[in-house]
Amino acid sequence: MALKELFDLTGKIALITGGSRGLGLQIAEGLGEYGAVVVLTARKQNELDEARAHLQALGVTAHVYPNDLGDFESLDPLVERIHAEVGPIDILVNNAGATWGAPTEQHPFDAWMKVMNVNVNGTFLLTQSVLRRCMLPAGKGRILNVASVAGLKGNAPRMMPTMAYNTSKGAVVNFTRALASELAAKGITVNAICPGYFPTKMTRGTLAAAEENILSHTPMGRLGGDQDLKGLALLLASDAGAYMTGQNIAVDGGITAI
Repeated sequence: MALKELFDLTGKIALITGGSRGLGLQIAEGLGEYGAVVVLTARKQNELDEARAHLQALGVTAHVYPNDLGDFESLDPLVERIHAEVGPIDILVNNAGATWGAPTEQHPFDAWMKVMNVNVNGTFLLTQSVLRRCMLPAGKGRILNVASVAGLKGNAPRMMPTMAYNTSKGAVVNFTRALASELAAKGITVNAICPGYFPTKMTRGTLAAAEENILSHTPMGRLGGDQDLKGLALLLASDAGAYMTGQNIAVDGGITAI
């Protein structure tokens, strides 16, 4: 098989949560460029409509479904609807996330639960539904979790503490390992990307207060850019990454290397 054929996603259906903007939309662009039909979910219909128009202008076939990952009862019906209207899901990108910044002793419990419900519980329930309805019956699939370097380490000095976020992303890291070992013999790979600091709507507050400090702790001396996740996402979603599973790969300019 030619190398370029290993990366070909023609005919594959990729569900990307939080896909209307930021890292999710960047991943959608990359997978769509290589032939995947992308299905985006997010809470806001207007942002989904803008993302679909953007992708269609790039020649990508895109479908959108408004959904809140924290609304657990909605997740299995969502997967059922996508399966019926678009087709069985081949690639699941668990990208949607929530964060909260506060010193641990002041961290509201309801904010803790909001972060955990989106980043951990919603991710688990959606993955469970996609496995049951799509990947296990097909005997194949690719699951790509978007974790974070915050799940691999603590925060740099003088940064706002984000205890719930760090804890939730640490859970995603080991969720990836445990699920990968469980599913390896069933034709399904499970891997995670652990981004460093990328300018997105969610990180805007952190970067505004600490960008200089973050850059001083980043060997490459820059933040993540619009193209920096696409290649890895394509590798992990395609046949080119068929022998990779259970990996948590940092894309962080070298932060976790020091």
